[in-house]
Amino acid sequence: MKKFRSNWFRVAVEGATSDKRIIKRSWLEQAAKNFNPTTYGARIWLEHFRSLLPDSPFKAYGDVTAVKTEEVEVNGQTKLALFAQIEPTADLIAMNKAKQKIYTSIEIDDSFADTGEAYIVGLAVTDSPASLGTDVLAFSAQKPEASPFKDRHYSASSMFTEAVETELTFEEIEEKPGLGAQLFSKVQALLSGKQAKDDGEFAQISQAVEAVAEHVKDLPDQLAAEKKFSADLKTSLDKLSTDFNELIKRLGETQDHSQTKRPAATGGDGAVLTTY
Repeated sequence: MKKFRSNWFRVAVEGATSDKRIIKRSWLEQAAKNFNPTTYGARIWLEHFRSLLPDSPFKAYGDVTAVKTEEVEVNGQTKLALFAQIEPTADLIAMNKAKQKIYTSIEIDDSFADTGEAYIVGLAVTDSPASLGTDVLAFSAQKPEASPFKDRHYSASSMFTEAVETELTFEEIEEKPGLGAQLFSKVQALLSGKQAKDDGEFAQISQAVEAVAEHVKDLPDQLAAEKKFSADLKTSLDKLSTDFNELIKRLGETQDHSQTKRPAATGGDGAVLTTY
């Protein structure tokens, strides 16, 4: 199955929300810092609706895979913006190519799971930036509970940002299997081929594979330990060589008091010519 990934695109800017609240700069910083799909996945929804049915028009249309912050210029002012990358479904790609739902609005919880910090809990695609940004603000200003989006929130503390026009481009990504997966695939192919003629041979090959796997499972740690040992050994040898050379030099400059002095040599007139 082909997989696609989007370019980085802006999904929010510090400032107003559709609920007549203000997105704080710190929320965007926290959202970028805290986001992890394995902690809580932020899915892509149509107009913030979450359907229970997998074949509904309001099913999920992909996932947010990464977020980051950057400063941008908005009407001559420098503001912090949140950017996202997504992994879309084929339906979202087709929708985008047809120029449908070209605006995005994030769902942000300013105190996710009682952590006291913000988190991205969802992303919506929409074609109605005015209703999401202006009309809902009017509803909220008069009677917040009358907001047409009040039943679409992830939680009581979550909010929707104003919709931002989005230019999405998608590139196909190739997921290369890891070394372990490649090895497993090759072994699996061998076991299903002519080499495994009967159950007995199959069992022998399986045992051999398990033995090899057991032997190499600690290989990365062993290699790391050997690398550290080699580095430590080189350091010790270098120090030993330096100390040895210094010792040779000092010995060459030191008088040996264990040697006996040679008698003084005298000339014919009794004058001492040398004492050594």
